[in-house]
Amino acid sequence: MYRGLITATVLAASITGASAATLDTVKQRGTLVCGVSTGFAGFSAPDSQGNFKGLDVDYCRALAAGVLGDPTKVRYVALTAQNRFTALQSGEIDVLYRNSTQTYLRGTTLGLRQGPVNFYDGQGFVVKKDLGVKELKDLKGATVCVAQGTTHEVTLGDYGRANGIDWKPLVFDRVDTMYQTFFGGRCDAMTQDASALAGAVATAAPKAEDYVVLPQTISKEPLGPFTRNGDEGWSDIITWLHYGLVEAEELGVTQANADEMAKSQVPAIQRLLGASGDLGSRLGLDNKWLVAAIKAGGNYGEIFERNVGKASPLKLERGLNATWSKGGLMYAIPFK
Repeated sequence: MYRGLITATVLAASITGASAATLDTVKQRGTLVCGVSTGFAGFSAPDSQGNFKGLDVDYCRALAAGVLGDPTKVRYVALTAQNRFTALQSGEIDVLYRNSTQTYLRGTTLGLRQGPVNFYDGQGFVVKKDLGVKELKDLKGATVCVAQGTTHEVTLGDYGRANGIDWKPLVFDRVDTMYQTFFGGRCDAMTQDASALAGAVATAAPKAEDYVVLPQTISKEPLGPFTRNGDEGWSDIITWLHYGLVEAEELGVTQANADEMAKSQVPAIQRLLGASGDLGSRLGLDNKWLVAAIKAGGNYGEIFERNVGKASPLKLERGLNATWSKGGLMYAIPFK
């Protein structure tokens, strides 16, 4: 009986130590190391000065602001589809924000933990308009560019076999090479997340008006962050950062008014922004950590619109990424 109690106590202590490891490392280092993509327009891509911009990048900035008090304290590590999970497993990065699809196998076999979905997507196809393709069955016998090591590669094969479409995959280990090949005319179609295809057409096509993203999608692609198993405290911070940004949109808290809203008498706003309760300290953070995170780039809606929404070159509709009260799937767990 006593031996079991001692064992349980030791186990609990070891788990607590593991969960604090990443947070302590980030604080001691003074910089967040964030894994992002090598270049997906709207999500993470370097601008002409080499500064990363995008929805995933804004999550990295918000996290750095909440944990370190400064959204610029981030070192971005550009990762391919093949090395993204290895980089997280090995400790090369603190968190992976790289438009990565969450799946059963990724959640159970990699030793990684999947955070909340921050973008609902689906696998689509882009073709040249003059090819005359209207629906997927028109792509029988077509050569399709696809990235290696992605869910897209697997789903392309599954869908083709299930629907009798004998397309010919042309597989690439680098997305930029895939784009060059497709827009160079070697492939009849290219498949990827529909949002990424919109970004590719907007930023990499010789003439965007010559291409069309087909309306059909062939999969569910819930995208979100990944952390390491055993880092429960750090994973909780990643989780509640997302819910905090969504809750801020629901409550009308923005990048511009976050400080003023912290004075609100509305209980839900007081808890979110640390004016009441001790929700921040329970994560090992300042109670006003979400004020800093929101001020770094705005609430979820602001981040979406700036990077991939109507105010961006991608001009995507909110769709499933709208809040639940507006017909979407974004729903924040209550801060109470």
